[in-house]
Order: sequence, then structure tokens, then C-alpha cells
Amino acid sequence: MCGRYTITVTLEELMLRYDTYYQYPARYSPKYNVAPGQQVMAIVHDGEKNKLGELRWGLIPEWAKDEKIGYQMLNARSETLAEKPAFRKPFERKRCLIPADSFYDWKGTGKHKQPMRIMLRSQEIFSMAGLYDTWTSSDGTRLSTCTVITTESNEMMSEIHDRMPVILPRELESAWLDRNVTSPDKLRPLLRPYPSDPMMAYPVSTRVGNVRNDDELCIEPLSLLL
Repeated sequence: MCGRYTITVTLEELMLRYDTYYQYPARYSPKYNVAPGQQVMAIVHDGEKNKLGELRWGLIPEWAKDEKIGYQMLNARSETLAEKPAFRKPFERKRCLIPADSFYDWKGTGKHKQPMRIMLRSQEIFSMAGLYDTWTSSDGTRLSTCTVITTESNEMMSEIHDRMPVILPRELESAWLDRNVTSPDKLRPLLRPYPSDPMMAYPVSTRVGNVRNDDELCIEPLSLLL
């Protein structure tokens, strides 16, 4: 699954990486503990070029009666996107990239779960595959939200969790955003587990479990006594 992640680069680095623009730069700041329900940075294609903006994490389908459903839609399983009513239309027409430079997951069971930071060995930004939708409340308020797509874990991640976010290879990002592609059969092959070799993981403090902690201490490597 994916319940926390980081995006610690500058806005300039983010825009350069995705060859995009952002209309409200003053609102962006690096995040060390992005959590569900927060506004997150996302890339969509507006038909002409990539656009960087904010979506609330937790997808609310356009037909939902209550926005609270979003907290049940933080992740979407890649295997069933075309079957689930909440994800079927976004899978065809409302796909996005969610930039990150790492994500957190918890290793172990019971009370002794160890938070791990998972990232690329290169420490580069990567793109998690996402879906988005726009919901309108009864008073006319419009809310744009998103979900992170997950797949089965690769060999490295399987030691931590049985699911991981879909990380798209850079050369496939444009295909995922292409609004002319609507066939699930053409999109499913993009949603594979990312290879293990370019990835790494290390233990971090349990402070990442508290959403109020959002600083560099969240990514500090933790030495475990064996």
C-alpha cells in the first residue's frame, strides 16, 4: 500500500523534472511526511502540456454523496481498476502522476512495526501512478482529489509489505498521461512492479507515524541494535 511519502525537492526542481508550470508557487513547500487528506502535488496533461497542481489525497468519485468516502479511496489496486465504479472512468480519462522522492511503509506485525523509507538508489524524483476526479458538493463547492495506484511488491519490497505504489519508469510517464489512450488493455501493462535493483530501503524513526511531524528528522536513518 502507500499511506505516507515524501517530496523534498524545490519547486524549481519539480517543474524542471516534469517540464511543466505551476500557477501558485507560494503554496508549495518540501514535505517529509505527506499524509492522506492533505493537498498533494500532481501532474496532469491539459491536452497541450503537462500541468502541475494540487489534489487532495483520497479520491471522491464524482457521483459520491459524501466526501468522507475519500478516506476509503487512498489507494486503488491496479488489478481491479476497470471493475470498481469509483475508478473505472478515471482509469480511462483522468490519470495523473504523483511526484515523490520516497515513500514509507511499515515492516513487521503487531506492536513492533518498523517504519521504512523506500526510495531510488539514485535519490531521484519518481512518479507514482494516480487517478483523479472532481466532486461537487451540494453547495456547489468543487473538490479535486486523487488516489495512488498500487500493485504487488517486487522482491525487495516483499520483505516489507505485499503491496507497493506503481512507480512508472520515466519513459512511460507520457503514455500514462496521454488522454487519447482510454483502453484498459493498453494501460494495464504500464502498471507493473518497479524493478528491485534500482531501489533501496532503510529504517526511520516511528515519529513518521504522527502526521504533525514533517521535517528532516523523518528521513534520518535509524540505527537498529541487533
